[in-house]
Amino acid sequence: MSAGLHPQVRSLIEAAPAQAGDPGPPDLEAERAAYLQTALELGGAVEEVERIEDVVIPEAEGGRLRARAYWPTVPAEALGVLVWLHGGGWYVGDVDSFDRVTRQLANASGAVCLSVDYRLAPEHPYPAAVHDARAAVAWAASDGAAQLGTDPGRVVVGGDSAGGNLAAVAARHERDAVRAQLLVYPALDAAMDSDSYREFADGELLTAADMERCWTLYLAGADGADPDASPLHATDLAGVAPAYIAVAGHDLLRDDGLRYAEALRAAGVDVTVDRYDDMVHSFLRWGGVVERARELVEALGEYARVSIR
Repeated sequence: MSAGLHPQVRSLIEAAPAQAGDPGPPDLEAERAAYLQTALELGGAVEEVERIEDVVIPEAEGGRLRARAYWPTVPAEALGVLVWLHGGGWYVGDVDSFDRVTRQLANASGAVCLSVDYRLAPEHPYPAAVHDARAAVAWAASDGAAQLGTDPGRVVVGGDSAGGNLAAVAARHERDAVRAQLLVYPALDAAMDSDSYREFADGELLTAADMERCWTLYLAGADGADPDASPLHATDLAGVAPAYIAVAGHDLLRDDGLRYAEALRAAGVDVTVDRYDDMVHSFLRWGGVVERARELVEALGEYARVSIR
């Protein structure tokens, strides 16, 4: 086990059930159920919010996109919206598995948190999730503001892991609508070629093989070098919204976030980087057992609150 891990993370890893040898091909539905179960077991208490409403966002492709809006218990004086795109490797996760996190983000930011149930691979491979992310941001900055009671000029977009990828892409395309972007250990390069990928290729909770499967399911043969798939390949970053980027020190995606911060700064974008050096991937969802998850929520909330003000 890696040295320097926070004791609470170390205990969590040690308590994880041992993996059976050669378990056979993954069961997609079982993986999705397990992802939700982890959120229920490790996410902590369900935080009260002012109210919750399921909403439907018209999709540019003619479909309908489901989302869930959370109103904070103490709203900011100027009520904005935080569009949140959940993690899960583009193929697991939904609004239910991030319910605890999005409740916390609403209260921490004082904004309405709009949790987007974007389409998942492999049923809906790239670029379906990109279209959904962009549609959610555009809606929050237009017709959605009237429905949510928010200011259409006060929109922040954020996400973790695969959701951080989608948030970065949405912020680039919908730059006129977005005041800030919040990227939590984002997956930003399908090439998977960095020092952290090599250092943590056999990490305790997320391996290079795991990420290769995520990218394969998501891309389904599409070009991973396209900047809408791999934002680190984007060359048009000038003028995108200021960014808050959080990375975990014991995470093979660490360098994706750090390299993106460098690219944004080189393009003249204001960037704040927080390194959680004793953490591993996915810790945002573990607020019930890892105290630093709450630190991250508060940091995200404060950055969003100031950006929306």
